[in-house]
Amino acid sequence: MNPQTHISGNGDDKRTLVVVFLRGAADGLTLVAPLGDDNYHRFRPRLAVKREDAVKLDGFFGLHANLRALEPAWKDGELSIVHGAGGESDTRSHFEAQELMEHGGPASGGWLARFLRTVNPTPNPLSAVALSPTLPEVLSGAPAAAAFESLAEFSLGTLGRGRASRLPANFSRELRRLYELETDGLRDAARNTFDAIARIEAIDPNAQPGNGASYDERDSFSHGLRQVAQLIKADVGLDAASVDLGGWDSHFVQKTQVEPLMLRLANGLAAFRQDLGARMATTTVVVMTEFGRRVAENSAFGTDHGRGSAMFVLGGGVKGGRIFGGLQPGGPWPGLKSEMLEGPGDLPVWNNYRNVLAPVLTRHGAPADMARIFPDYDLKPLPLYS
Repeated sequence: MNPQTHISGNGDDKRTLVVVFLRGAADGLTLVAPLGDDNYHRFRPRLAVKREDAVKLDGFFGLHANLRALEPAWKDGELSIVHGAGGESDTRSHFEAQELMEHGGPASGGWLARFLRTVNPTPNPLSAVALSPTLPEVLSGAPAAAAFESLAEFSLGTLGRGRASRLPANFSRELRRLYELETDGLRDAARNTFDAIARIEAIDPNAQPGNGASYDERDSFSHGLRQVAQLIKADVGLDAASVDLGGWDSHFVQKTQVEPLMLRLANGLAAFRQDLGARMATTTVVVMTEFGRRVAENSAFGTDHGRGSAMFVLGGGVKGGRIFGGLQPGGPWPGLKSEMLEGPGDLPVWNNYRNVLAPVLTRHGAPADMARIFPDYDLKPLPLYS
């Protein structure tokens, strides 16, 4: 078998979409601060990112210093940021907002699952993976998806990186022989499954990441991204992956809580990008969260539930080095004047998350008509690739 052959049903298309979900409502105004907006500093006298500390982006916005590892991607034009991003849920409920966003609206199953159904008619068990104990809602209803915390879990038990087998040595061979007797699509699906397992079991868990990349193996998020990179480089037919980074609900002492998370996010993504090298041209990472935080800080040195946050789109040919943060794509920042805010003082949702995802999914093979993926929604895709 040619080690470069892609074994999923989408032929030689090796594109992979990685969805990173920041659970707990990450504060977009801390991740990507509008440094040039005086009202931002007025609303957050203690929590605002200081101009002198930030990673300058475009003369107005700046990344928090703990996201500095993403600066090379920005400078190389491989990172776009969408501000005022979010969904339509205004209940400020984590559970409801996450469910609506992962389902792509009031629809059954996850939007990523529906996307996979449109692009890959003959998936293998590794067409979609979630680096988590259970399958997230975004992959609910996928034609094939696996959830695991370690690649070592994905095995027939006949091979196994130093583990003792509980099955007969010829179990895999005999099982494969039985499926070869089939005459329909089941035989092809079984072949893909066995090939995927063989490629996983051939991955050397001690192999060093590519291009001098270094992951923090003590960090579950970084470790998860490393395993996604291993699957991509092993050509197992990975179309989509889901990786979570939780803990962003920052009502109290926000700096203490989210600053370590920002380091984990940036360092993990930077290592992933460096590890994949040229493979990033066919890989897209989307970072999203269920909603943002209130513009004004609270009395507990934190921020309460809000509306708009920020999304990141990394790699995959994106025309990066740009921030979409206005009422119109590419328009000016409307400012954080009180009359511009929503409800009790929230950053509005100017960019619906579907309009961010739509051009990404198009690049990854989605049809022009995405009604099956995002039903009952009038898409206005952002120009991320032009």
